[in-house]
Amino acid sequence: MTIRIGDTAPNFKAETTKGPIDFHEWIGSSWAFFFSHPADFTPVCTTEMGRTSQLSGQFEARNVKPIGLSTDGVEEHMAWIEDVNATQDTTLTFPIVADKDLKVAELYDMIHPNASTTAAVRSVFIIDPNKKIRLTMTYPMNVGRNFDEILRVIDALQLADAKTIATPADWRPGGKVIIPTSVSNEDAKDKFPQGWEEIRPYLRVTDVS
Repeated sequence: MTIRIGDTAPNFKAETTKGPIDFHEWIGSSWAFFFSHPADFTPVCTTEMGRTSQLSGQFEARNVKPIGLSTDGVEEHMAWIEDVNATQDTTLTFPIVADKDLKVAELYDMIHPNASTTAAVRSVFIIDPNKKIRLTMTYPMNVGRNFDEILRVIDALQLADAKTIATPADWRPGGKVIIPTSVSNEDAKDKFPQGWEEIRPYLRVTDVS
């Protein structure tokens, strides 16, 4: 199954390290950062699980719930969490989905046969409170994710929703933003009373708080 931006995130029920969940019910009115790993007790995965845990306050401040997945069971996950906590100096509290039968991995197209027929690649799904897929990223098994970029994208998506803007290349919070071409100058006067710079008729930049 191919998952595209704008699709409703497929729902599923699964066992996790925090007990059974219904995915959509678990998301509730929050955003979700859903990410997969090839396997427990692997080095890159251990650092990523640790980094997600270390950033728990950052995710919480953005109303984002992290949830991991690997194609191992709850018992293996629980033992692995002890290693993650010990080696990454953290206390991991977010759930990890148990997916030994690959049902969720296949539902979300996390199994790439040319990489592995049994292990999930490093997929990322950012899902909004309406259960819509807002971003997908896929990393190979031997490359760890950039968590600064994950937080940056979440900030950009949430600001775009709140302010009806787009963000330019390499945007960071506090930087100038773009007024979309779908917003006329007349409408922009109401939406952006602070004004804007018109570099070209199709390229208008402004500051938002």
